[in-house]
Order: sequence, then structure tokens, then C-alpha cells
Amino acid sequence: MATLLIAALFLPLFPLSVVLNGALARLREPVARCALLLAWPQLGVALLQLAPQAVPQAFVPWALATAGFYALRLLTVRDMGQWAGFLATSALALSWALAAGGAGRAELHAFAFWFGLPAALVALLARPLARRFGAAYAGLQGGLIGNLPRLSGMLALTVLAAVATPPFPGFFALLNLLHVLDWSGALGVLAIWLVWGWAATRLLQGFIFGAGRAAPLGDIGRASTLLYTGVLGAFAIAGLTLTGGGL
Repeated sequence: MATLLIAALFLPLFPLSVVLNGALARLREPVARCALLLAWPQLGVALLQLAPQAVPQAFVPWALATAGFYALRLLTVRDMGQWAGFLATSALALSWALAAGGAGRAELHAFAFWFGLPAALVALLARPLARRFGAAYAGLQGGLIGNLPRLSGMLALTVLAAVATPPFPGFFALLNLLHVLDWSGALGVLAIWLVWGWAATRLLQGFIFGAGRAAPLGDIGRASTLLYTGVLGAFAIAGLTLTGGGL
């Protein structure tokens, strides 16, 4: 049980989740946030494999409650880096339900990666916004689609990947999760999923639409756009390969 509780720091369950979100709040550099969101959950999966006992079913409602709590918090967050952290916390908490359903090590590592990578990319996109406007707050600089179309496109695609829309891997990972839950747990995951979509809509409205102001540094470069497009394209292809079943 001690090993499982330590793992709950890395596959965050409330209130232990405050450690991850506190670390993300202290890290002002987007690259550091990105690295933390990628590495942190993988350590949690490794710890789960070291536990001498299987994950008890009692962890499932704890995981769903944590995921629901942070999904609702997304609706009140304006800072994009913090938004990415709360989304990752909500999604990674669901890995406990997958583990309780008997998922293997490879499946758990994949689940953590499918949700950690897009959240990390959202956090990384805070850098070009902060360089142009001083901060990456939704509503502070609306109308990006008119002045920064490339950055707007990358932001929209990355957020859609982060909230598990098809054809990105998170969508198929959640479908696999629904198969191991009973009807009440599945309804809980579906409700959390809907809140993610709502939060993503609010975030994108705050950045992309509305009356905007010109950015002093202009749009992101074509090389950065191609790099992001390539990563997201590979991510989507990986998601499509999951349609045959399994992770």
C-alpha cells in the first residue's frame, strides 16, 4: 500500500496531486513544464509495477473523483500552463481505473504517454504567446486567428489532441478504459470527457476568437509550424493504429 500511495504522487490522486501542480506552478519555463509532464507519470507507472499487490478496486472512485475535480477546475483557469497541468492531472488519474481493470505495464505506459504528450505540447505553446504578449492568459489576447494564424492553428490542434478527440490516441485510450469499467464508472468517464471538451472550447475562444491586437513579434515561423504539424500528425497516425483494438 505504501508503494501505491507513492505512485499516487506521480499518477496524481487528490490531495497528493497538489505536489505535481505545485511543481508546475513553480516552473515558469514552458520547456521545464513540458519535460515534467512527460516524465512524471512514467515514474508513477514504474512504481505501480513494483507494488507487491494489484491496484484495489477502491482506487477507482478515488481516481474518478480526482479526474472530475480537476476537469471542473479547467473551467475557471485562464493561464495556459496551469490549464495543461490540470488537464494532465485529470487524465492521468484515470490510469488508476485502467490499472484496477488489469491493464499491463505497456498499456499503462502508453496511456500515460497519450495524455502526457499533448498536455506537454499545450504547456510548451505558452512560450510563443508569452514572448509576444507577456503572458499566456485566455482572454488577455483574443483574436489570434486574424494576426497569428499559424500559432492559432497549432494551438487549436494541440488542445483537441489533449482533450482526446479523434483521431488522436487519447480518444481510443478512453474507449479502451470504458470497456474495463462498470456502467457507473463509464458514465463518470463520459461526463469528465464532456467537461474537457467544454473547457477546451472556452480556452480556444479566449485565445483564437474575438477582437485581437497585433503581436509585436508576428506569427511563429514555418519551421516551428512544420515541426508541430509533424508531431501532431505522427500522434494522429498512432491513434489510428489503435482502432484495431488495444494499446
